[in-house]
Amino acid sequence: MSLDLINIIFGMKVRQARLEAGLTLADLARQSELSPSYLTEIEKGRKYPRADKIVKMAAALGKPYDDLVSIKLDPSLRYLESTIASSMVRRFPFEEFGLEPADAMGLVTREPERASALLHAVVEMTRRYDLKEEEFLRAALRAYQEIHENYFPELEEAAQAFTTAFGPRYGIDDTLPIPLPTLAAILREEYDYTIDDHTLAASEELRHYRTLLLPGRRPQLFINNRLYARQVRFLLAREIGYRHLGLKERSLASTADEVNSFQQLLNDARAAYFGGALLMPRDRLLSDLQQFLALPAWAPEPFSAMLSTYDVTPEMLLYRFSELIPQFFGLKLHFLRFHHADGADDYQLVRHLNMNQLLVPSGIGLHEHHCRRWLSIRLLPDSAAADPLPVGVQLSEFLETGERFLCIGFGRRMVLSPGVSSSVIIGFRVDSELQHTIGFLDDPAIPHTLIHETCERCPLRPDQCAVRAAPPTILNARREQLARKMALDQLQTRANATD
Repeated sequence: MSLDLINIIFGMKVRQARLEAGLTLADLARQSELSPSYLTEIEKGRKYPRADKIVKMAAALGKPYDDLVSIKLDPSLRYLESTIASSMVRRFPFEEFGLEPADAMGLVTREPERASALLHAVVEMTRRYDLKEEEFLRAALRAYQEIHENYFPELEEAAQAFTTAFGPRYGIDDTLPIPLPTLAAILREEYDYTIDDHTLAASEELRHYRTLLLPGRRPQLFINNRLYARQVRFLLAREIGYRHLGLKERSLASTADEVNSFQQLLNDARAAYFGGALLMPRDRLLSDLQQFLALPAWAPEPFSAMLSTYDVTPEMLLYRFSELIPQFFGLKLHFLRFHHADGADDYQLVRHLNMNQLLVPSGIGLHEHHCRRWLSIRLLPDSAAADPLPVGVQLSEFLETGERFLCIGFGRRMVLSPGVSSSVIIGFRVDSELQHTIGFLDDPAIPHTLIHETCERCPLRPDQCAVRAAPPTILNARREQLARKMALDQLQTRANATD
């Protein structure tokens, strides 16, 4: 057990004993000959006193010394103890959210018995839904990105500084895409990389990786040659990001097999952000976005043309939108990426940012069917699909709340996963700000579609929805529950009337 955790448990026990004894901090300070500020630090888990001070505190609290210094908590607090001892909590990046670990624990230890019961419920839900520590840390990363509206000016400046520094030597500027050979040359010449684009594709066990890095004095970067050139460009730009930003703790494989820390995930995200900013420079893309969003009518051609202009994939382009649009256009948005395997009945939400607070059904434990009327689902190409990429727009309206979202996106087949299709979309909440910013918002050619969360919760009749994938079982159960409640209320009313 780490010293910090011992501090936190000791502080919890001191505070609990003080409250049980009916003592204020000033009372305990006076009786134990310690300052109130020092006792505050102890209760928050920041300080651990010497043995002679603990003796005085134990006497003032009426507690045996051994009980006070024991790392075991009362039975009613066992879930709190096990939770704060868990690697998930101890590895949570409190500092990235402006908190010290002791401060964060103090939020739940003010009422430790209630907190213990709450954490017990959380632990049970975690087990039920099979939530892994990796998913917990990824959720923390999404929260971190969302509270910053996914915009990080220091990374934008780093990408611009890199272009300024290396542009003259390698012929890089903001007007043309950086050629793939140029990115590879930078890694070789500036960072002494060796690049192998044959080994991964030739190995049955490794061919699903996009890249693998073997670090060392001369790093070896293995790239899967089955990838499209635009995918390789991003992976090389991201690798430059790791080196230029000096990011040490990182994933060595793309996509990572193991998540060892939040810092690893954060550094991976920073390198990817740098890569996107390097390939799609901020000022140039903002100019293109301004022209596109100002179009008086929806036109897929200018939207799709940006893929060629920047030589990027649909996901790279739309994720870059999610970094710039909230900051520079003042629009909240959500980003969704779905996968679907040919012949499967389910659709997997594999990546998302939700600055819109969109109601998105997700999670391993959600055994329901996503609404098939979402643009994300409609854009998924089938096994016979070929170029050009499916591109679409939709004005989606939630059936019950009336909230509306303008969604645009692409669909594509996965190059390293035969039989799997993918879609990426961004969506904007329709409000007065959107009316002033997106010129084609009221284009009557844009389909207007009623949507819901899942088929199991949807009240649309069969004649209203031809793509329902499951009966409304949860909706019907709720209606039956409501009918029982109404019948009980009527029975109570009649009984009261006869009294």
